Amino acid sequence: MGIDFLILLKQELVVSVLIFLLLMLKLGKDRSNEAILNLVNVLLLLNFASGFFFGKEGAVFNGMFRSNALVIFEKNILNFAFCIISMQSYAWLKTHKHVIEFYVLLLSALLGMFFMLSTSNLLMFYLSLELSTIPLAAAVNFDLSKKQSSEAAFKMIISSAFSSALLLLGISFLYGISGSVDFAELAAKLIAGDALHLFAFILFLSGVAFKISAVPFHLWTADVYEGAPVAVTAYLSVVSKAAVLFVFVPVLYTVFKPLQEAWYHMLFVLSLLTISTGNLFALRQNNVKRFLAFSSIAQVGFILVGISAGSREGMASVVYFVLVYVFSNLAAFGVISLISAVMGRENIDGYKGLYKTNPMLTWVLTIALFSLAGVPPTAGFFGKFFLLFAGAARGNYWLIVIAALNMVISFYYYLRLVKAMFMEESDTPVEKIAVPAWSRLSLYACVIGIIVAGLLGCIYDHVFSLSSGI
Repeated sequence: MGIDFLILLKQELVVSVLIFLLLMLKLGKDRSNEAILNLVNVLLLLNFASGFFFGKEGAVFNGMFRSNALVIFEKNILNFAFCIISMQSYAWLKTHKHVIEFYVLLLSALLGMFFMLSTSNLLMFYLSLELSTIPLAAAVNFDLSKKQSSEAAFKMIISSAFSSALLLLGISFLYGISGSVDFAELAAKLIAGDALHLFAFILFLSGVAFKISAVPFHLWTADVYEGAPVAVTAYLSVVSKAAVLFVFVPVLYTVFKPLQEAWYHMLFVLSLLTISTGNLFALRQNNVKRFLAFSSIAQVGFILVGISAGSREGMASVVYFVLVYVFSNLAAFGVISLISAVMGRENIDGYKGLYKTNPMLTWVLTIALFSLAGVPPTAGFFGKFFLLFAGAARGNYWLIVIAALNMVISFYYYLRLVKAMFMEESDTPVEKIAVPAWSRLSLYACVIGIIVAGLLGCIYDHVFSLSSGI
């Protein structure tokens, strides 16, 4: 029993040990930032590799914590994303005063996400969500000398508090309806068409929509992304959002299955608003972090189309797309992080003529933008194809047509940055950047992932096989 317990909580325990080691390192003698970063990156690589060994399905804590092949795979995606973000942050963190604190905050958030993915209980879901959110608010304010960073952290705290209040109120109603916070018991008590049940679900959905930046709950996103350090913005855009989506889909498909007809129409409206608003506002942005903020909002709209399918195909398409999104978005943020750390530039105009001085970085960013836009044969094209294909199973082709038209609109603002890098000139071009080995490794890994995930159909097949329990 003891061995089974340790194996089931293996990934959570490993992250906890990493946090403990970093705290001990903080109390020890001073070491150079380069030495700390090299050590942490190696530990994160070992953490990622450990996720592929000794996996086990089962439940502990009276069923409150569960693990299966899909949950383990999702945790591995989050581990990979955090590892890539850490590598990309090398140029920025090597001159920072609080390197260890940065990792303690983000690992604490990751620990909360891991518990959230394994929960089968509403109370544990809420506590895990808060554990994953509060350290991130502190990380947003990590550039203590910048007023904009403090403003972004304040906006995130206020928005998170409001969304958490809505979520907790919804959970309270759900508990009052069923007399339980267990997912299985709750699903058996919900009744389609009951006004109180629908109201409780709307509150729950509103709380989750804040976390994933679905319109109209997105107003905090661009300001927080712009004010936060690039590494934290990447973490918010990829890791945090992926974790909430990973847990939201199975909860929607199992706990709220009796209300499927109602939540399908809600997701229909949310997806159209989210895709259209994200695309239209992305057209107007000049700051690259705000640009990627609205891009990520539009991507969430496509994900909601896939989720609306309410099927195994919908679950598989969401997990596959998030995997592709990790490669694509982190490739883009990797380049942005380097240019921001070395040159301090975060506006699209500052990328003019980048190809002449940094061709490797230009090609990496171009491939990433093509994947985000859904240009074949990049993985982003297949990710959006599977999402739209899953959504089309409901027979609402207007939703698919509008989503496809928005894909065409998105080409404009992605190609706008590509045009600036390849075809425009600047009086003060970005200087030749010496890319650190860790950053170079992360960029190569993302580009390979974008290409391989698009060309190898077996990856989607594997994800689909893991979704058999949905």
